[in-house]
Amino acid sequence: MKTRILFFTLAVFAVIATAFTFSKNDEAPVGYQPGDKARDFKLKNINDQFYSLANNKTAKGFVVIFTCNHCPYAVAYEDRIIALNNKYSSLGYPVVAINSNDATAYPEDSFDKMKVRAKEKGFTFPYLLDETQEIAKSYGALRTPHVYIVQKKGTDLIVKYVGAIDDNSQDASAVKVKYAENALDELLAEKPVTITTTKAIGCGIKWKK
Repeated sequence: MKTRILFFTLAVFAVIATAFTFSKNDEAPVGYQPGDKARDFKLKNINDQFYSLANNKTAKGFVVIFTCNHCPYAVAYEDRIIALNNKYSSLGYPVVAINSNDATAYPEDSFDKMKVRAKEKGFTFPYLLDETQEIAKSYGALRTPHVYIVQKKGTDLIVKYVGAIDDNSQDASAVKVKYAENALDELLAEKPVTITTTKAIGCGIKWKK
């Protein structure tokens, strides 16, 4: 009888442990938080050249956005990402988009398809392939889209905002709070960022198995 009770108890704990364990396709390790120093990277751009943040000497910072081709949330945000770059690139904060998805499992996110999508939408910003997924893991990106606004401080890149672009992931006309724009406006005005983190809403990044 005691053996049965022990076995049942262990089984219950095993189920609970499984319920709270994320698979590789669910979540990535926690990465950068506001105030942290972010790493630079050297990733292949859709023009077949390698791009690094250090290449842009005149930028005050960057709007690094992890995104992809196939995710409906990412697609819903494409025009807003283009608008964000059009508004803030000339002010010193250009968009840099990164696709970290496993293209073997999701062929729509392949490098060739990235080129096609960028041409269709008229992307005017770098669209980079994080083939090893190292950069997404370093930053702690979980979703598409997932935003990291970094500010240059000398040779350092300091994280100032992490999260969503705005408060409506599906309907741009219904947006009430533009988190990324508000953060950028405060940085440009040399004010502290009021809201430094929000929850990124989108598809989970597709990790390699």
